[in-house]
This record gives sequence, C-alpha cells and structure tokens, in this order.
Amino acid sequence: MTSRILSPAVLGLLSLGACSQEPGELDAGDRAPSWTAATFAGDTVRFPELLDGKPTVMVFWATWCSYCKAFMPYLEGIHESYGSDRINIVTINAKEDGSGDPADYIAELGFPTIAVRDGDAIAAAYDVEYIPGLMIVDSDGMVAYRRAWTELPAGETVANLWSVQLRLSLDSLLN
Repeated sequence: MTSRILSPAVLGLLSLGACSQEPGELDAGDRAPSWTAATFAGDTVRFPELLDGKPTVMVFWATWCSYCKAFMPYLEGIHESYGSDRINIVTINAKEDGSGDPADYIAELGFPTIAVRDGDAIAAAYDVEYIPGLMIVDSDGMVAYRRAWTELPAGETVANLWSVQLRLSLDSLLN
C-alpha cells in the first residue's frame, strides 16, 4: 500500500454535499444481495461467487451519465493502483435510456472490468436510485462502502472525492 496524505481541501470534500441514505436502504454493514447476470461478452456471472475472496468495487452506470463519464478515469486509476489480483471491479449498466451504446462504452474503457449488461434488476435489489451507484462489497459479501448522495456537480471535484472515498475503504479492507 502506498501512503497517502490528504490535503485539508480533500478532507473537507469528504463530507461536502453528502447526506445519509434513506432508512431501510442497503447500506454499509448489510449483506449484498445475490444475483446472476450476463456480461457484454456474453458470459454469465454470479454474485457472490465472483468475489473470489477479494473486495469488489461495484459501479452502476449509464451512457448518458455525466457523473459516470467523469468518474471512469478515476476507476481506471483505482484498478492500476490495486490490481486484479487484489480487487474486482464490476461495472453494471443500469437505468439506460437508449441514447448511447453501452457495449461501445465498455469497450472504450481500456481496463479490465466485469461488465454486466441490463443491470436494472440488480440496481433495484441494491436500492440504487442515482447513477452512478458506487459501493464496495468486502470479501465476505458485506457492503463495506456505499456512496452517499451529493449536490456537487458532475466533474473532476466529485469524481476525485469518490475516488478518495473508495481508496480509503479499500485500504482499510486490504490491511
């Protein structure tokens, strides 16, 4: 693990514009629901089997989502920092409106991900109301992190905030 010193500005962003999830929603400490789905490559994946003893970053995304587009380069950086041998990254296409081609979007990412298509039922099971839905499920299938709602606009600031939050959670799970 590399040591990271967070600036006061980044530390301030960790809570800026955030609020808790609604009562009753899937949250940190809850068991993540099981599911079976098809990937864009046509393979079948099953959760929690795909955990394979590793923490798993789950990203619910859509092609129309400007927040998703801002965050994906940070997700690539997370993959590069931790590697496929230590974590899984699962991208789940959900709430798609037909304005883009999800298969092309995934192909253009340029880093390995378990890319699930037609993930609306999974998003519903995980109580994902807003895209991107970001969470980490630990190696035992428990939700370790769930992104809180924010009023921050799409762009680098919020994408960096989420990246820092994911990294802090992964660091605590991997050490």
